[in-house]
Amino acid sequence: MNRLVILALALWLAAAGRDQFDSWIDNTVPPPLEIAQSVEVRDMHGDLLRAYTVADGRWRMQTALDEVDPAYIAMLLRYEDKRFYDHAGVDPVALMRGVGQALWHGRIVSGGSTLTMQVARLLEDGSTGTWGGKLRQIRLALALERQLDKSDILTLYLNRAPFGGNIEGVRAASLAWFGKPPIRLTPAQSALLVAIPQSPERRRPDRDAQAATAARDRVLARMLGAGLVDAETYAGATIRAVPDTRYAVPALAPHLADRVIAQNPDTVQHALTLDRTVQRALENLASDAVAGRSDRVQVAILALDHTSGEIVASVGSAAYRADGRAGFIDLTQAMRSPGSTLKPLVYGIGFDQGLIHPETLIADRPTDFGGYAPQNFDGLYRGELRVRTALQHSLNIPVVSVLEAMGPQHLIAGLRRAGAAPEVPGGRAGLAVALGGVGVTLEDLARSYAAIANGGLAVDVRWQSEPSGAFTPHRVLGDVAAWQIADILLEVPRPVGVQGTGIAYKTGTSYGHRDAWAIGFDGRHVVAVWMGRADGTPVPGAFGGDLAAPVMFAAFDRIKPQIDPIAAPPAATLLLPTAQLPQALQRFRPRGVSAEQGPRIAFPPDGAALEVDRLTAKVRDGQAPFTWLANGTPVLTSHAREVDLGVLGAGYSALTVIDAAGDTARVQVLLE
Repeated sequence: MNRLVILALALWLAAAGRDQFDSWIDNTVPPPLEIAQSVEVRDMHGDLLRAYTVADGRWRMQTALDEVDPAYIAMLLRYEDKRFYDHAGVDPVALMRGVGQALWHGRIVSGGSTLTMQVARLLEDGSTGTWGGKLRQIRLALALERQLDKSDILTLYLNRAPFGGNIEGVRAASLAWFGKPPIRLTPAQSALLVAIPQSPERRRPDRDAQAATAARDRVLARMLGAGLVDAETYAGATIRAVPDTRYAVPALAPHLADRVIAQNPDTVQHALTLDRTVQRALENLASDAVAGRSDRVQVAILALDHTSGEIVASVGSAAYRADGRAGFIDLTQAMRSPGSTLKPLVYGIGFDQGLIHPETLIADRPTDFGGYAPQNFDGLYRGELRVRTALQHSLNIPVVSVLEAMGPQHLIAGLRRAGAAPEVPGGRAGLAVALGGVGVTLEDLARSYAAIANGGLAVDVRWQSEPSGAFTPHRVLGDVAAWQIADILLEVPRPVGVQGTGIAYKTGTSYGHRDAWAIGFDGRHVVAVWMGRADGTPVPGAFGGDLAAPVMFAAFDRIKPQIDPIAAPPAATLLLPTAQLPQALQRFRPRGVSAEQGPRIAFPPDGAALEVDRLTAKVRDGQAPFTWLANGTPVLTSHAREVDLGVLGAGYSALTVIDAAGDTARVQVLLE
């Protein structure tokens, strides 16, 4: 009977002790598991573009378990804690061994720490050299095992382990010591990263390569004995030299990275549309473009995929530093005068409105536009020539004539439909906007040319990896007009020594040689280049064609090996020589014809919004027959004054009627 009482009492004490022990563990208050991580900016493939240290100057980059080479994980567990998945935070076998060694040596030698105990020490930044410190780690390790699963604990180690200096976590270590992410580690590299955290300062390969090598080789030897590496791998890994210097953390696209972080300050990892390979190539190109110049000339380059809207490279300056070129300024966002780069959009809108055709004859002669008398750059005049030629040679008088006929507000509206945000001096656009009398950014111009390259439809130009969903693809130009502009720009004369076949492009030089521009596109990409001084002062002798255009063509060469062809003309394109065009399109005639002389569109009225399937139009005055055009495309010719123009499609349409005398009338309507 006494034996039963004693047994019962012993069991009760054991149960009470167990409950007390469980309560002791469950009442453990762990330190915060979250810790500041380095902000990272990554490209479309997940590769690092730029990273920032945390507040205390450490590199601590967030790492997920699936972002690390499984072979490294296997080595780590085998070397540090081979029963990791079997214990509850403390390995009794290893702990007893550690206690025995401590009693024998009179001090803690190995400690028998599990990975969970190491995580506990890292979380509390505690000591491993005292019994109190060890007990605290044991308690916290047991608590962590009850609160987290094994993968969470392992992830904590991957993010907290010290690797020497200001490097914490395996991702930062892999980038610092090998210049690559940890998913691509070799056996030799994995072994070194397993070894360093045991004594991070003494085993830093840049401080003591011999100690680092010896520690790495001990890890490899144990892996050989455990069968995790074979003899051949072991032999090859042990002859590899450890790195003797740290790799610089990538600092690509610094201007855009700063902008992204300013807009999203609470995000740790930013996924961008940039391509790291292209970004690096264009940053090197920008540096080469200003090398050897002592005139403080700066450069900015923007490249985007107009089929998706993704910006693939954004170079804000030749170098991100406080130098005489003001390299910290993001010049893709600087408001500048675009010079002649808006001329294609003026002509494109003129095509849409039925004012002109690429083969229309237009006058290039001295003209006074109500007190505004522009001149061509070279001071010469060519007389009468085709619109195509006027644009290819960037003549000023013809484009101002077209802008006067259609109204400057249509150009500004076109820019805004493309997603640009032009700044108009005084708030009211005048004829000078055709020649650069408006403020735009390099990104604005890239958006505008992306719309032309995209068949006239605005593009959701973005750096975010995912579309916002809020973009409305406004039509900037009709598809015919957009193709006509591209076709003309394909034949713009190239700089000396440049082929550039298949690239449609335009250059521009602002007043006083302050800004030199070149913007081009093929069937997939748009590249925009600005060159000038960051402070906006003149650069004598700087021209878009000489300064910026060669850089733009070189950018295409660095983006891809072959040019993507521009699409074929739409079916409705009027491919005729001048003599075979409708009479009103054979020669440009400015607006201003009186009602007694020319036709008037009686219906629909200008600016009307109509809910109709088929559009009926009426014309008064003028001489039959009447030719009707919708968005610059001939629809029909008839003697009737009331006609059915058919289905034109939803959206804005510019209707033009041309009578037998060549006089015209135009309205713009919204079909819903």
